[in-house]
Formats: sequence, structure tokens, C-alpha cells
Amino acid sequence: MITGAIKAQVDQIWNAFWSGGISNPMEVIEQMTYLLFIKRLDEIQTAKEKKANRLRQPVENPIFNSRQQKLRWSQFKDLGDPGLLYHIVSEEAFPFIKKLGGKGGESTYATHMKDARFTIPTPALLAKVVDLLDAIPMEDRDTKGDLYEYMLGKIASAGQNGQFRTPRHIIKLMVDMMAPKPSDTICDPACGTAGFLVAASEYLNSHHRDDIYADKKSTRRFNHDTFHGFDFDSTMLRVGSMNMLLHGVEDPAIENRDSLSESHAGVEDQFSLILANPPFAGSLDYESTAKDLQAIVKTKKTELLFVALFLRLLKAGGRAAVIVPDGVLFGSSKAHKALRRMLVEEHKLDGIVSMPSGVFRPYAGVSTAILLFTKTNSGGTDHVWFYDMRADGYSLDDKRNPLLPDDKLGATPHARHARESGNPAPLTLSPEEHQKNNLPDILKRWQHRDKERKRARTEQSFLVPKAEIAGNDYDLSINRYKQVVYEEVQHVSPKKILAELKTLEAEIMRGMVELEGMIGA
Repeated sequence: MITGAIKAQVDQIWNAFWSGGISNPMEVIEQMTYLLFIKRLDEIQTAKEKKANRLRQPVENPIFNSRQQKLRWSQFKDLGDPGLLYHIVSEEAFPFIKKLGGKGGESTYATHMKDARFTIPTPALLAKVVDLLDAIPMEDRDTKGDLYEYMLGKIASAGQNGQFRTPRHIIKLMVDMMAPKPSDTICDPACGTAGFLVAASEYLNSHHRDDIYADKKSTRRFNHDTFHGFDFDSTMLRVGSMNMLLHGVEDPAIENRDSLSESHAGVEDQFSLILANPPFAGSLDYESTAKDLQAIVKTKKTELLFVALFLRLLKAGGRAAVIVPDGVLFGSSKAHKALRRMLVEEHKLDGIVSMPSGVFRPYAGVSTAILLFTKTNSGGTDHVWFYDMRADGYSLDDKRNPLLPDDKLGATPHARHARESGNPAPLTLSPEEHQKNNLPDILKRWQHRDKERKRARTEQSFLVPKAEIAGNDYDLSINRYKQVVYEEVQHVSPKKILAELKTLEAEIMRGMVELEGMIGA
């Protein structure tokens, strides 16, 4: 959790870019990412040198050789000569990171950095940004990650093709509900800035650190084979790759891929966990869409095609937590009904969390839900768990102001509270606080959903048997199944109201007579 002081420092950097002539938010993010990446490489090299000194051994796999020391952040940040600083960063350090990584320089980062451009226009602006970035304390990985998320949060307008950022607390809720394991192979087929993959890596680091760093094989699997992301926006691929590195994942499989296209139709049965919020762009041409997806569901609508894609990509037994627009749950077209029937009858539909429309403001006001299912190819749906989320801890207007203190936000407020106070006891929200943040309740009820069969349909969560869903033409809207309790209101009888009106009129007439008398006098 970054402090208000650090946020103010980031705001200063942002304003410096804008006043220096770079006003495109994505370009600001991209240029800041390159500098953070260079800074991070120096930190990694420093850690390697300390370890080598401690063991009295040579530095293992050094990033910078003896001739490249001037490219290190710690070396050039205090030069005092903006012109020389600009030359070193733009002409030497930046080309260095473009070619860095993997055998033959073909790591994820190097692949996506080939088309990268250094666009900071002046030595004065670069010197100012370097000074400001250097003043921000980023030794802690959580702080570094939170800083990056705060930067990404400044992209305050929806992207092209229906893309918009998923709030970090919603991402973390979905990850906590899925509870990734070190053996999982995790994919986001529309990864953008890699928010879901980052949150999954943080969960694994927090809950399974001993397992993922047990030996070199386990560590390599975590860094190279666990995380997979697809996107066709080159800027997003660069930012997403750097985001993963800044969160401690060395070489995830972030690929340039149009997930719905025919050219990538052969990828299937590969992943055990999918976490995603795919773009809702409307319709695509049949010709450009993978034929095997059309075989699953005959449609042009991207939201339906993405759900079909998730089913294709998952291994048998694989799980998914994905965000879909509400129309997927109750749309009346043949394709909508066919896809819902498939989820219920041919696989295992686990749950649906209905979210309020303000969750994605200011980017969009669309109503959405979290769809949770398991690919089985053999059915398995018994009951479907529904939750009616009414509050996520933030105001549901464009401002999205927090409604509670930081340690009471998110799905696991006890984790943050324990880290800050050293108290391992969970932090339980009061009923009044729950009204402002439903996320901890969602996670708790999800983890014990099998015990909810007797819960009334008037409550925020309940189970619905498969037969009832099938009888409703596979309608998955929570409004179809929840019961609304209407409070009985006792109204005053019309006779009494008329009597009171007559009394008031009589008082008014007496007042008017008195007023006339005063005027006459």
C-alpha cells in the first residue's frame, strides 16, 4: 500500500511529463516503465553482487559487465550533466534493455521491446524524471507493484475495442476465489497490462512461497512456465511484460496473439486456470474468427466467443473466473442460450457474482458479473451459487472514492491489517462496514458455498438447483431467482388526511381574517 506522499511524488512525475510535451497517458506509462525497468536491473545486479561478496564468489550471470557499468541507474543518476545523462540513457542504456534477456536476446521483454521507442524529448525533462523516480523508496516489492498499479490507474479513459482496466481489488477477489496452486498453468487471453497474472503471482508468493522456491526446477517453472498472457496491442505487451518483471516474475509467456483469430485456432487444452476480463467490442466478422470457436457457438459477439475460447483453452478439470457483461447471463438469442446450456449441462457451472454497474467507472457504466466454472466435458453442475454484490468498498460514481479505511478494503482486509500491525487475527467488518464492502463476505461464502443450500433467496447469496435453471431456459440472471422482501408500510387513512386538511384550511382562514383586520386598522 503506497502512501499519500508517494502518490504525490508520482503525480509530480506525471505533471512533469505533461508539461514537458508528453500528454498521451499510455506514452507516459511506457516511458516511465523503461526507466523503472533500468532501475530494477540495477537493483538485481546489486543483489547479485552482495550475494557474491558474501559467498566470496564471482557474480553469477551478471546483467552488466565491466564495460557496461555506466549504464546502471546508480551510476548515471548523479551525473549532474543533463546532456551526458540523456546521451547515456537514450543512446546506450535504452538500446541495451531492448536487446536484453534470454538466449540470443529472445526473452519476452526483448521480443516486445524490438519496436520500443525512447520518446522523452529533452535532457532537462529526463533529468527531472530521473531525480523524481530516484526519490521514491521502492525497495519493497509490494510498494513497487502498488506504485505501478497507481500509474496504470491514471489511464482514465476506455481503450479501443471495448478495453478498460479491471479494478485491482476485483482482480484480487477473483484470484482469491480461485486460490491458484504452484502446479497451475495460468492464462489471461486478453491480458492487457497483465493485472490478473500479477495478482496470481502475488497470491502464489504469499501462500506457496516455500513450494515455488523449493529448488531450481520449481523456481524456473514459476518464472517461465506458470504465467501466459495474450494480447495484440504492442504497447500493452511491453507494459504487461515489464509489469510482471517489476512484480518479480522473470520471463512469463506474454505473446502477441489475437486470441479469437483463425491463425491461433490450434491452441487448446493447455491451461488449468483462466483469469480474464476480455474486451466487449460487439461483433466480429465470421471470416476473421477461429472456425473451432464458431463450432462451439455460432455467433459474431465477442463476449460469447471469449467464453467459448476459455472452454477451448482449458484442460479437463481446469477452472475459470472471468468477467462477462450481464447480457451473457440472460440474452435471448440462440447463441446465448446454447452457450449457457453448454456451461450448465456439459461442464460444471460453479457460481455467478452479480456486480453493480459502477464497478468499472469511470471507464464504463456497463453491468457485469463474474462467471466461475470448471471444464469437465461430462457435466457436473448440481447447484449454482449466486451472490448479489451491492458494494465493493468504493463509491459507485465516476470518482470511485474509498468508503472505508485502507485496511478494511478488498476481499482479505485481515491480510493487510496483519502485515501492518503484526496481529494475525482476521479483521472482521461490522454490519455497517459490510454494507460498504461486500468482498470479504463474497470470499467467505464462496469458500463454504456447499453449506448454503438452506440459505433463503432473500439473502445476498444462495444456491439454485440445476433443474430450476434448466426450467428457466438456462437464464443465469440473479434477478430470476432472488426473492425481494417488501416492507409493509402503514399509510394514514384518507378520512384522517381530509380531516387534517380541513383543520389546516380553517387555521388559514382565521389567519386571513386577522390579517384583513390589521390592514383595515
